[in-house]
Order: sequence, then structure tokens, then C-alpha cells
Amino acid sequence: MRDEIGASAAAVVPPQGHSPTSSMGYQPFDDDDGFGDTPHWIAQGKRRSTGPAFVAGPSERPRFDDTLPPNDFLKDLYREKRRVERSRSALSMVLYQLGDSRNVDILLEVLHNAKRETDIVGHVGGDRIAVLCPDTDEEGSRCFIQKIATRMDGHSVEVISATYPHELFDSLAKGTPTQPAFQPLLATDSSSTRRQPYPLKRTLDIVGALVALSLAWPLMLLTAAAIAVSSRGPIIFKQTRLGQGGIPFTFYKFRSMMMNVDDLIHRDFVTSLIKGAPEVDSNSAGYQLKQAAYKLAADPRITPVGRFIRKTSIDELPQLFNVLKGDMSLVGPRPPLPYEATQYQPWHLRRLLNLKPGITGLWQVDGRSRVTFNDMVRMDLRYIRDCSLSLDLKILLKTVLVVIRCDGAV
Repeated sequence: MRDEIGASAAAVVPPQGHSPTSSMGYQPFDDDDGFGDTPHWIAQGKRRSTGPAFVAGPSERPRFDDTLPPNDFLKDLYREKRRVERSRSALSMVLYQLGDSRNVDILLEVLHNAKRETDIVGHVGGDRIAVLCPDTDEEGSRCFIQKIATRMDGHSVEVISATYPHELFDSLAKGTPTQPAFQPLLATDSSSTRRQPYPLKRTLDIVGALVALSLAWPLMLLTAAAIAVSSRGPIIFKQTRLGQGGIPFTFYKFRSMMMNVDDLIHRDFVTSLIKGAPEVDSNSAGYQLKQAAYKLAADPRITPVGRFIRKTSIDELPQLFNVLKGDMSLVGPRPPLPYEATQYQPWHLRRLLNLKPGITGLWQVDGRSRVTFNDMVRMDLRYIRDCSLSLDLKILLKTVLVVIRCDGAV
């Protein structure tokens, strides 16, 4: 949602008797918080002392101490997102872009006077001020924006808003990224912008993928030939999946199904699986599924060659190219389909947000096709929390043993 308050930025005129540079200007500095330059007066959490306040009355001066610096605001955002996941209420965020830094006094004065006691105002980098509105849906955020607009007295401030988790769900359903301005805020799952994978993870991905391709290329050529002669259609199956932060990418597999088949079977299965439907043996379409399995037990769309390469996990080998491209990692949560992610509960989204998806992971080696969907997500979250070089090497070694034994493969 995007709107603009008041006239153009060029039309903003400071109050008579006050110098724009002395009363409303601020000097940014680089505090390396992950959000760019931060005004010094906000980063220190103190009121500026450079010049008189915009409003003369002492009780009406902008409460700069109440405007959180970026890291503190992120901690409150993280906590509120967790509360939303438990209560399934709405959480809206309104983001103001200050094209003219002289508007900062005016905007903060208006925001602190108009917000509710539970609303949180914070700086999120550059010239951006955010307001966190708990228990507020899209309509509520529009009312808040209008309320602020009527009090800005013609001063121009660009504003956009988003509601969590609806903004994420909407972008996932459309297969499009979250609005760029909200990507580091809503589409991450950490109270700190510094949280990153361990330094050698990308190196391990590149070296591991190149070594695996150098060893597996004869098998990949044989597989490609078998697919080509056994059924019509492309050798490589391409599909849109969701990567880190819900950003879509093109996912590669060896084709294991017939061409032009309806995906309704899989959609129904995924919906039943995520919602925890009771165990089912078969249905009128002739396929089998179990609640404690992430794959269809007997899918009529699969070709004979496809059944073999799926059981042996050979169909996953083209994803090594996804790893080299940087879309995926060797180890991480499996990348979901957009229609799968729309069925998620809010806490399920956390498996998408901080790390790249992987070819293998804890679920594949410790619970492959044997655990419920909720348990699979918990395993992903445990991996995200404990991600390390030693854990990745352990999972990769276990993966080789699981594939050789075909444990849990369907």
C-alpha cells in the first residue's frame, strides 16, 4: 500500500523564525547497523540539541527519546511477530520516507502525539521512520495513515504500509518478492540484522557442488538418456520455488512425471499434510498418502524411470546448478512451492526467512517421509538456529548413507 501525504517535498516551508539547517537538519553517520546511514541523534537515543524545537511549548516538543534506534526497533518487531504467530492477530507497519530531512521534527511530533500507547515508533535506516501497530489490520493502517496526513499540515512525506503476515502470504501466493522496503523487516526472522550463515557456508556450497558434479556427470548423462527415450517431454523439469525471504527462483530436477498432468493431486495432498488431516490410504484418483509423509506414497503421474530416480534421489542432482547459481545451498530447508506456502501457519514461514533452501537437511536425514509437517518445520528451525560447518558436514555425510540405503524414499 502506497500513499503520499501533503504537497511535494519542494513545497515544504519551515516555520517562520527558524533556520532549516539549525532546527531541523541532522548529520548522518555510518553505524553499520545493516540499514545504511543513521541520524546521530536517533542512534544515540538522545534528543538533539542543535537549535530550537519546532514547537515552542515544552510539553509539545518532539519526544526523540521515544523514537527507537534501529536495533531496538528490530527487537520489538521480532517480539511482536512472535506474538502474532501465537495469537494469529494482525500486525501492521507504516513506513515513512523523509525526502526532506527538515520534516523529521514535524513527523515525529505528529506521530508521537497521534499514536496509541501500544504503537512503536523507530528509525530503520537512512531517512525512514517506521511505526509498528499491533492488533491492526490493513483497514486500521489506512485509518492511521489518514490520521497522520490530516495533522501534517501540507508537509510532504511518502508513506507505504504492510500487514504481517498477510503481506508475506500475498507475495508468496503471487510468486513475487515482498516489497523491497519491507524485505529486511517482515521477510527476515531475526531480531538482529547481523545474523548471517557461518562464513564458510558459501565456500562449502561451491566446492561441494563442483566435486559432486565432477563425480556424478556420467550418471547424469545416463539418466538424461533414459528420460529422453522413455517418455515425451523435456529432460529437465523447471519449477518456481521460494527461496530465502520468499524470493522466487527457478528450481531444477530431472523430470520424473508425464507431461501435461494436473497438479490438483499434489495441491490437495499438500493442503491435507499441512493442516494435519488424518491418515488416508487411498482415494478415487488411485494415489496414496499418509499424514506423516511429505511425499505422495503412490502418484499415478510418475513414469517408470521417474519412480526409480525419485527413490534413489537421482532426480535431485540438477539442483547442484541451483547451488552454483546461489539460489540454494547444499544444506538447508527444502524450498516450498508458492501454493504450498499459502497454506502455512504464520510460524511455518520462519523456515523460509533466514537461510537459503537446501538440497538436503535435517529432515531428509533424520525424518525423511516419516514425520509430520509440523515436525519437519521444527527440524528446519532447529537447523537454522544451530547452523554451523560441523553440522553441515555431518548432514552431508548422513545424506550419502541415507541415499545409498534409500531410507524413507518414495
